[in-house]
Amino acid sequence: MSTAPIRPRLMSMRTRDGVRLDADVYYPEGNGPFPVLLMRQPYGRRIASTVTYAHPSWYAAHGYLVVIQDVRGRGSSEGVFEPFVNERDDGEDTLEWVAGLPGSSGKVGMYGFSYHGVAQLLAAATRHPALVTICPGMAGFHLFHDWAYEGGAFRLYNSMTWAAQLGAETARREGDNALYARRYRIGHGPSAEELIDPAGPVREQLRGTFYDDWIDSPADSDYWALRSPGLQLEGISLPSLHIGGWYDSFLTGTLDSYAHFSKGPAPCRLIVGPWGHLPWTAAVGERWFGDEAQSAVDVLQLRWFDHFLKGNETGVLDEAPVQLYDLRAGIWRDSDSYAEQATSRWHLDSIGSANIDLAAGRLAPEPVADGEVDTLVSDPWRPVPTLGGHLAPSVGICDRTALDARPDVLTYTSEPLADELQLLGPVSAVLACEADTDSFDLCAVLCVVGTDGRVQNLTQGYLRATGAGPHRISLRGTCARIAPGERLRLSVSGACYPAYALNDGSGRPQGQIRATDYPVITIRMQAADSWLSLPCAATTDSA
Repeated sequence: MSTAPIRPRLMSMRTRDGVRLDADVYYPEGNGPFPVLLMRQPYGRRIASTVTYAHPSWYAAHGYLVVIQDVRGRGSSEGVFEPFVNERDDGEDTLEWVAGLPGSSGKVGMYGFSYHGVAQLLAAATRHPALVTICPGMAGFHLFHDWAYEGGAFRLYNSMTWAAQLGAETARREGDNALYARRYRIGHGPSAEELIDPAGPVREQLRGTFYDDWIDSPADSDYWALRSPGLQLEGISLPSLHIGGWYDSFLTGTLDSYAHFSKGPAPCRLIVGPWGHLPWTAAVGERWFGDEAQSAVDVLQLRWFDHFLKGNETGVLDEAPVQLYDLRAGIWRDSDSYAEQATSRWHLDSIGSANIDLAAGRLAPEPVADGEVDTLVSDPWRPVPTLGGHLAPSVGICDRTALDARPDVLTYTSEPLADELQLLGPVSAVLACEADTDSFDLCAVLCVVGTDGRVQNLTQGYLRATGAGPHRISLRGTCARIAPGERLRLSVSGACYPAYALNDGSGRPQGQIRATDYPVITIRMQAADSWLSLPCAATTDSA
């Protein structure tokens, strides 16, 4: 491999409707032909997702023609940007173009995470013959459920800041310095006023982005169907490497995408690390995982591409199809599948004061005959804050010891475990709750209480509930070996703010709710009719 710097060439193409798209093209040394690696992204092609991946020149130095393209209306490409709408057709046109570039072998692989991952899935839906393999990282599959909302609740902080980021790029292209500066400020931390009133004046600052559509479009509308790759990939099978993170906001999309492609005949793999959305390092929230948690995705992708685009035997298909980082043991585990483990039901019990007394709520593997009702009051003036988990502004593993002691958080804690417990797969909770409003929110967090009494979050889920229930909450999946002497805890609250917008109790769409609409909501939960479903697996250590 040469040590000479590989510098990009600016190259352009035209879409079927005449729009010019610009790309940086990195040529390796030699005459080729070379297989092509393509990334299509909306943040300016020189960034090239180097927040998570090696620089494109690294891939080019390993014998690939690497193309990093500004999607329509971004960077220096022409056209009007509308998130996800043009990526299927433009992706197909781009595949045709890169397959015919001088020096191209005609074989194309795509890579990239987040928006770039969705762009891969939509390009794959075209069945273009040049596309041999994809490596989508941390991408949505059904965009209403995976990207904008969760359990019916609007992902407030992520959506507002992303709209501001994309809107700032539009202002930059238009030369509007003042608007760029205002959106830049929102993108780096919305004010308390903007967060509490997401359908208020902040809408004007974000006008022309997707923000209005996201807070106004119902889940079953054509708006979401047009933008969701999961509804466009029926019958599509091609080799695919899926990359996720336990604390990534789009983990459900990664898992759904892997589940879809694994049903087909083409080889596919799933890798889930301990990471948040970015960067993919060993520092996640307040936890340092050590060297084993550092990302090796670039090396794995290179082996994947060498196998499918160059025909080299790299052993990449001889390894386990599923590799998951164990959040408690600090090792990687191999598995034949993600979600086929047996489940065990852990039951809730309470003496009726699980929000005041940390010893009042119990989590046990055996059912209870009866129990008292716990009452929880959720106050919009001081909502339970976001601390850890998979959504900004607080991502990863954090110390919840003080948060769990709040009187607006219910806690149910097990006895110290006598034997180790290996969790691997999806987690869910069924909570028998009702409230004094038509709609109310439930945040469920599975935690580990250490032998020192400190509490760390493991995984969580959120639901905008209606009626008396029981209500099922899908928590994020996990992989964690709980050691003897440690305890499990389920923490329940009526808010997780500002990760999710507050609930006005009416069930109205988010765009119709204003700051003064939020009431105090009283939630009553019958612990004896509630339980936690945990995925249990045999312990198989692998490095």
